[in-house]
Amino acid sequence: MAIRIYIYDDSNDRRDSLRALISLNDELKFVGEAPNCKNVLAEIETYYPDVVLMDINMPEVDGLEGLKLIKINHPEVKVLMQTAFDDSEKIFTSIKNGASGYILKNDKPQRILQAIEEVYQGGASMNPTIAQKVLDYFKPSKTKSPLSAKENEVLALLSQGLSYKMVADKLGVSYTTINTHTKRIYEKLHISSLGEAIAYYYKNLK
Repeated sequence: MAIRIYIYDDSNDRRDSLRALISLNDELKFVGEAPNCKNVLAEIETYYPDVVLMDINMPEVDGLEGLKLIKINHPEVKVLMQTAFDDSEKIFTSIKNGASGYILKNDKPQRILQAIEEVYQGGASMNPTIAQKVLDYFKPSKTKSPLSAKENEVLALLSQGLSYKMVADKLGVSYTTINTHTKRIYEKLHISSLGEAIAYYYKNLK
Protein backbone atom coordinates (compact mmCIF):
# COMPACT_ATOMS: atom_id res chain seq x y z
CA MET A 1 0.00 0.00 0.00
CA ALA A 2 1.34 3.46 -0.91
CA ILE A 3 2.55 5.83 1.82
CA ARG A 4 0.14 8.76 2.01
CA ILE A 5 1.91 12.15 2.02
CA TYR A 6 0.62 15.61 2.93
CA ILE A 7 2.76 18.70 2.26
CA TYR A 8 2.90 21.94 4.27
CA ASP A 9 4.97 24.67 2.61
CA ASP A 10 4.36 28.35 1.89
CA SER A 11 6.28 28.16 -1.40
CA ASN A 12 4.18 27.15 -4.43
CA ASP A 13 7.32 26.10 -6.31
CA ARG A 14 8.49 23.91 -3.46
CA ARG A 15 5.08 22.24 -3.15
CA ASP A 16 5.03 21.65 -6.93
CA SER A 17 8.46 20.05 -6.92
CA LEU A 18 7.65 17.83 -3.94
CA ARG A 19 4.37 16.81 -5.50
CA ALA A 20 6.19 15.91 -8.75
CA LEU A 21 8.79 13.91 -6.82
CA ILE A 22 6.08 11.97 -4.96
CA SER A 23 4.05 11.28 -8.11
CA LEU A 24 7.10 9.67 -9.77
CA ASN A 25 7.30 7.08 -7.02
CA ASP A 26 4.79 4.20 -7.03
CA GLU A 27 5.22 3.61 -3.31
CA LEU A 28 4.09 7.13 -2.40
CA LYS A 29 0.73 8.82 -2.76
CA PHE A 30 0.28 12.61 -2.60
CA VAL A 31 -2.97 13.34 -0.71
CA GLY A 32 -2.95 17.12 -0.19
CA GLU A 33 -1.10 20.35 0.52
CA ALA A 34 -1.42 23.68 2.33
CA PRO A 35 0.63 26.91 2.59
CA ASN A 36 0.47 26.96 6.43
CA CYS A 37 -0.92 25.05 9.42
CA LYS A 38 -4.01 27.22 10.04
CA ASN A 39 -6.37 24.26 9.49
CA VAL A 40 -3.92 21.49 10.31
CA LEU A 41 -6.22 19.26 12.37
CA ALA A 42 -9.09 19.42 9.89
CA GLU A 43 -6.66 18.57 7.07
CA ILE A 44 -5.09 15.64 8.91
CA GLU A 45 -8.55 14.29 9.81
CA THR A 46 -9.77 14.69 6.21
CA TYR A 47 -6.77 13.19 4.37
CA TYR A 48 -5.26 10.84 6.97
CA PRO A 49 -1.64 11.07 5.77
CA ASP A 50 0.96 8.59 6.99
CA VAL A 51 3.76 11.14 6.66
CA VAL A 52 3.60 14.94 6.71
CA LEU A 53 6.37 16.98 5.04
CA MET A 54 6.39 20.05 7.26
CA ASP A 55 8.03 23.35 6.41
CA ILE A 56 9.10 25.19 9.56
CA ASN A 57 8.76 28.85 8.60
CA MET A 58 5.27 29.65 7.30
CA PRO A 59 2.95 32.64 7.83
CA GLU A 60 0.02 32.64 10.29
CA VAL A 61 0.58 29.20 11.85
CA ASP A 62 4.08 27.82 11.39
CA GLY A 63 5.41 24.27 11.24
CA LEU A 64 6.46 24.08 14.89
CA GLU A 65 2.92 24.85 16.01
CA GLY A 66 1.51 22.48 13.37
CA LEU A 67 3.81 19.69 14.53
CA LYS A 68 2.71 20.16 18.13
CA LEU A 69 -1.00 19.99 17.21
CA ILE A 70 -0.51 16.89 15.05
CA LYS A 71 1.48 14.99 17.69
CA ILE A 72 -0.95 15.82 20.50
CA ASN A 73 -4.03 14.79 18.51
CA HIS A 74 -2.64 12.22 16.05
CA PRO A 75 0.59 10.81 17.48
CA GLU A 76 0.58 8.03 14.86
CA VAL A 77 1.23 10.53 12.02
CA LYS A 78 4.93 10.83 11.21
CA VAL A 79 6.13 14.40 10.71
CA LEU A 80 9.26 15.10 8.69
CA MET A 81 10.45 18.67 9.22
CA GLN A 82 12.06 20.57 6.35
CA THR A 83 13.79 23.91 6.31
CA ALA A 84 16.12 25.98 4.18
CA PHE A 85 18.63 26.67 6.94
CA ASP A 86 19.92 24.60 9.81
CA ASP A 87 18.64 26.63 12.74
CA SER A 88 19.72 24.70 15.85
CA GLU A 89 17.05 26.06 18.17
CA LYS A 90 14.21 25.10 15.82
CA ILE A 91 15.72 21.68 15.21
CA PHE A 92 15.76 20.92 18.93
CA THR A 93 12.27 22.31 19.43
CA SER A 94 11.04 20.06 16.60
CA ILE A 95 12.71 17.00 18.07
CA LYS A 96 11.33 17.72 21.55
CA ASN A 97 7.85 18.18 20.07
CA GLY A 98 7.91 14.76 18.43
CA ALA A 99 9.24 15.23 14.89
CA SER A 100 10.26 11.94 13.31
CA GLY A 101 13.02 13.45 11.23
CA TYR A 102 14.56 16.50 9.70
CA ILE A 103 15.65 17.29 6.15
CA LEU A 104 17.15 20.39 4.56
CA LYS A 105 15.42 21.81 1.50
CA ASN A 106 18.61 21.46 -0.50
CA ASP A 107 18.82 17.72 0.20
CA LYS A 108 18.83 15.66 -2.99
CA PRO A 109 15.49 14.13 -4.13
CA GLN A 110 16.79 10.63 -3.37
CA ARG A 111 17.59 11.69 0.19
CA ILE A 112 14.08 13.11 0.67
CA LEU A 113 12.49 9.87 -0.58
CA GLN A 114 14.75 7.86 1.70
CA ALA A 115 13.80 10.06 4.68
CA ILE A 116 10.07 9.53 3.98
CA GLU A 117 10.60 5.77 3.85
CA GLU A 118 12.69 5.79 7.05
CA VAL A 119 10.18 7.72 9.16
CA TYR A 120 7.26 5.69 7.77
CA GLN A 121 9.02 2.50 8.91
CA GLY A 122 9.33 4.00 12.40
CA GLY A 123 12.93 5.19 12.15
CA ALA A 124 14.29 8.66 12.74
CA SER A 125 15.70 10.33 9.68
CA MET A 126 18.13 13.20 9.82
CA ASN A 127 20.31 15.07 7.40
CA PRO A 128 23.91 14.23 8.53
CA THR A 129 24.73 17.87 9.37
CA ILE A 130 21.72 17.99 11.66
CA ALA A 131 22.44 14.59 13.21
CA GLN A 132 25.86 15.89 14.29
CA LYS A 133 24.31 19.03 15.82
CA VAL A 134 21.84 16.89 17.76
CA LEU A 135 24.60 14.62 19.06
CA ASP A 136 26.60 17.66 20.18
CA TYR A 137 23.53 19.18 21.81
CA PHE A 138 22.62 16.08 23.80
CA LYS A 139 26.13 15.22 24.98
CA PRO A 140 26.42 15.43 28.78
CA SER A 141 27.36 19.01 29.49
CA LYS A 142 30.78 19.47 30.99
CA THR A 143 30.88 22.53 33.22
CA LYS A 144 33.96 24.66 32.77
CA SER A 145 35.76 24.07 36.03
CA PRO A 146 36.53 27.09 38.21
CA LEU A 147 39.51 25.12 39.56
CA SER A 148 43.12 25.42 38.45
CA ALA A 149 44.76 22.50 36.64
CA LYS A 150 46.55 21.44 39.86
CA GLU A 151 43.33 21.67 41.91
CA ASN A 152 41.53 19.55 39.29
CA GLU A 153 44.32 17.00 39.52
CA VAL A 154 44.09 16.91 43.33
CA LEU A 155 40.30 16.57 43.23
CA ALA A 156 40.53 13.75 40.64
CA LEU A 157 42.91 11.79 42.90
CA LEU A 158 40.79 12.41 46.02
CA SER A 159 37.77 11.20 44.03
CA GLN A 160 39.60 7.90 43.44
CA GLY A 161 39.61 7.36 47.21
CA LEU A 162 43.19 8.44 47.90
CA SER A 163 43.98 10.10 51.24
CA TYR A 164 45.62 13.54 51.49
CA LYS A 165 48.93 11.81 52.30
CA MET A 166 48.66 9.42 49.34
CA VAL A 167 47.84 12.33 46.99
CA ALA A 168 50.81 14.29 48.42
CA ASP A 169 53.14 11.29 47.81
CA LYS A 170 51.79 10.75 44.29
CA LEU A 171 52.27 14.40 43.31
CA GLY A 172 55.60 14.74 45.13
CA VAL A 173 54.41 17.58 47.37
CA SER A 174 53.81 18.02 51.09
CA TYR A 175 50.68 17.11 53.03
CA THR A 176 50.27 20.84 53.82
CA THR A 177 50.23 21.71 50.11
CA ILE A 178 47.42 19.20 49.46
CA ASN A 179 45.55 20.58 52.47
CA THR A 180 45.86 24.11 51.01
CA HIS A 181 44.70 22.94 47.57
CA THR A 182 41.69 21.23 49.15
CA LYS A 183 40.71 24.36 51.11
CA ARG A 184 40.85 26.36 47.87
CA ILE A 185 38.70 23.73 46.10
CA TYR A 186 36.09 24.06 48.89
CA GLU A 187 36.12 27.87 48.61
CA LYS A 188 35.84 27.93 44.81
CA LEU A 189 33.05 25.35 44.69
CA HIS A 190 31.23 26.87 47.71
CA ILE A 191 31.17 23.55 49.54
CA SER A 192 32.32 22.33 52.93
CA SER A 193 33.07 18.62 52.70
CA LEU A 194 35.11 16.14 50.69
CA GLY A 195 31.91 14.23 49.88
CA GLU A 196 30.45 17.31 48.17
CA ALA A 197 33.72 17.88 46.31
CA ILE A 198 33.72 14.31 45.01
CA ALA A 199 30.04 14.56 44.02
CA TYR A 200 30.82 17.76 42.09
CA TYR A 201 33.72 16.05 40.34
CA TYR A 202 31.64 13.07 39.15
CA LYS A 203 28.73 15.25 38.08
CA ASN A 204 30.65 17.95 36.24
CA LEU A 205 34.24 17.02 35.52
CA LYS A 206 34.52 13.26 35.10
